[in-house]
Amino acid sequence: MFRGLSGEHVTNRPEGFGKRMIISYVLSFGSVSHDRAGLINDLRCVIAKFMGRDEPRHQSIQPLLARMNQSTGEWHTVDGGAMRIRVYKKGTAHLEVHPDMAWRLNQVLAHLYPLAIPAEFRARPKNRIKEFTLMQRPLPFAVLEVLGMVAYGHRPGKVYCLSHDARKKGRAYDEACHVLELLGGVATGAGEFSFDYVPDPVIDQVMLTGCVPDQKSHQFYPTRDYLGELATELAEIGPEDTVLEPEAGRGDLAKRLPLDQTTCVEISSLHCEILRACGFTTIQADFLEYAVKAHAAGIRYSRVVMNPPFSDGRAQLHVEHASQLLGADGILVAILPAGMRGKNFLLGFEHEWSRLHDNEFAGTTVSVVLLKARRVLPTDISPLHDRRQSKGRKPRQS
Repeated sequence: MFRGLSGEHVTNRPEGFGKRMIISYVLSFGSVSHDRAGLINDLRCVIAKFMGRDEPRHQSIQPLLARMNQSTGEWHTVDGGAMRIRVYKKGTAHLEVHPDMAWRLNQVLAHLYPLAIPAEFRARPKNRIKEFTLMQRPLPFAVLEVLGMVAYGHRPGKVYCLSHDARKKGRAYDEACHVLELLGGVATGAGEFSFDYVPDPVIDQVMLTGCVPDQKSHQFYPTRDYLGELATELAEIGPEDTVLEPEAGRGDLAKRLPLDQTTCVEISSLHCEILRACGFTTIQADFLEYAVKAHAAGIRYSRVVMNPPFSDGRAQLHVEHASQLLGADGILVAILPAGMRGKNFLLGFEHEWSRLHDNEFAGTTVSVVLLKARRVLPTDISPLHDRRQSKGRKPRQS
């Protein structure tokens, strides 16, 4: 890797893998150089060992660089955040390795060349570098390879077709199909998946990052059709209403809301790509942070329809924040854990509870209930507190 670095760039420095590295001639006349790309792939192989992954095949970096060539000058996070790469039209590639990986690589380098790497660059970083995202557990390279094996003649559209050769890949093919289903695809034939949106840009992002959102950490459990229809009906959405869908996921609930009246908030960048591809106005943010800022800015909606995260008591906290973004006579409809039924916790709202609904989320046995809350008192009878750090306190009465 170091022998392949550009000799023309003074930003290439001798502190090992903790500094930016620049390689020339990775792209030549718009195409990827096989040999120069191989330098990057060799580094990925070592990082894959640290992460407990299978090794990428030698040519696997080339389609990634080809995708990056379509948006030159932008950083692209790859391999679950272990590295990020930026390519330029003139053919150079800039690489930065995540600090949690860089110090381990530097330890190996220092073992081979004891005098090459200063001691401070061989220690685990004490503080996280803000410019880097947290690393995630990425998909196996074999699965990513299958996702890129599209059928001959495939053109971007709402159908994604895997090739006949992809269907020979056994377990990797099965997992690739599962990924396509997580992205909202419905199997319509052998290797063929139908989507509500054009999936190619979203699948490109999966190929680049190597990741799909983790279901448990993101609390992503898609809303089933029956619940979505019932929630939309309870919301009484009219042609003049503005609708907020917090924690929108990939849009399973949002797709039942009026497209031109709905704003989606979602933390996952991949899910945001899906929502935008479906045509929704989409804000990428942690909803609790967004709610505090939006409330202070005076942003209000006349309807909120939501399926908040359930774990660690977060459902009530998210509903309370969402309720403060409702205007006069606003209606909030939320899908909540059954244990919250009858708990009228929103000050200034009438509460109406549905019957219990059992086993409504795939992969769980949780029972849920729908809350319909209508604002009946002025919108600012109590201030919105940022209660993320004070969970469990009673709300202050005005």
